[in-house]
Amino acid sequence: MKLYLDPGHGGSDPGALGNGLEEKDIVLDIALKIRSILLNDYENVEVKMSRTSDSTVSLSQRTNEANSWGADYFLSIHCNAFNGSAQGYEDYIHSSLSNSSTTAYYQDIIHSEVIEVNQLRDRGQKQANFHVLRETTMPALLTENGFIDNSHDAALMKDPAWRQRVAQGHVNGLAEAFTLKRKPEENSGAVYKVIAGSFKVKENADERSTYLETKGIESFVNTVIVSSETWYRVQAGAFSSRENAEKRLAEVNNAGIYDAYIATDDTNINQVETNVYSILGETLLSPELMNEYVKTINSDAIELGQYYLTFGAYYGIRGDIAFAQAMHETDFLRFTGVVDSSQNNFCGLGATGPDNPGASFATPEEGVLAHIQHLFAYATTQPLPEKYELVDPRFDLVSRGSASTWTQLNGKWAVPGDNYGQSILNLYERMIEAAIEKLNSVMGNIE
Repeated sequence: MKLYLDPGHGGSDPGALGNGLEEKDIVLDIALKIRSILLNDYENVEVKMSRTSDSTVSLSQRTNEANSWGADYFLSIHCNAFNGSAQGYEDYIHSSLSNSSTTAYYQDIIHSEVIEVNQLRDRGQKQANFHVLRETTMPALLTENGFIDNSHDAALMKDPAWRQRVAQGHVNGLAEAFTLKRKPEENSGAVYKVIAGSFKVKENADERSTYLETKGIESFVNTVIVSSETWYRVQAGAFSSRENAEKRLAEVNNAGIYDAYIATDDTNINQVETNVYSILGETLLSPELMNEYVKTINSDAIELGQYYLTFGAYYGIRGDIAFAQAMHETDFLRFTGVVDSSQNNFCGLGATGPDNPGASFATPEEGVLAHIQHLFAYATTQPLPEKYELVDPRFDLVSRGSASTWTQLNGKWAVPGDNYGQSILNLYERMIEAAIEKLNSVMGNIE
């Protein structure tokens, strides 16, 4: 399936304005997320976008390019505006089409899937004589994802998690309409757990679980030990299919829980072979297990696990192995080399010796983001997704796509670095072993 994806407006045309937002920015982020999900999760999909940055593109340029490319479907992403009081979601096909047309059939499916996740009032399925619907030679749909000048809708638009859900809703519709086939699961036999919160106080975990029950989502509270501290996790399901886990995660997000995430069952960790790991891929270890491991060596270590999970997931980078790389570079966050802890430079970016300790970042979160972006530069030639600002000062110095595996970083990230990647993977193996030992201990206590 060839999808022509059109984020509306751009460049000198900001589109609708309201509540400190510009339509061109919101719709570009949603469209980029749609592209990312489709290319990462589905087979035999091609995506061409009218713009991938804040550039000016005319309406005729958009439709002419889609027509000459031979797209199977044209999807235009927009936000609405009226008088501040109107709100909700609606979508459009061309006014000349009947309700029994193929285009109307696709609209029915996509509308249903988007409305299921977007937390917006359903304003219905409509028709209009818009240029991108009239001048395209393939079925076309224009979606209006909320009113940017309405305080309720704008508050949602400002939330990256909401934009991710809206993108997923569009993808769900496209997948059903065009019978797209998902790529095979990389981790055969894995169990995907939806974690809807971790708390130090059990009453808070119970409260979260009770709240989910009121929303029709079954959950329970289990206990994990992290760095000798007891944490209470709210688990809202476990699935053998990641697709089903993502659907449950969307339900949890739709219930207003935005700190939820998918964790791969640690019982499957012992099935992996670290020597074949690519830089791109899923993160297996939870933030708690990452933080716990480094604290067994350096009890004063700051907690970075959540950042490596979050940014790793967004960029498609193995966040847990990146975490192992950071531990290798910083001597388990003791910073005994030329880089100082105040630099928040966890991967030695730009550090060449005592006279040049490398880059500095304002916060630990920014330092982890730079690390993940630098790995993205090595691992793929794809454009950098635009949700986060580029903070890696050396991104453009990398030969893009020159290292798809950790061992291919040898002689690139570290010079001469003959065994650099192997050292990272060896450390990661120790993290895996510690996680398995922890899991076996917990299972033994349960039995």
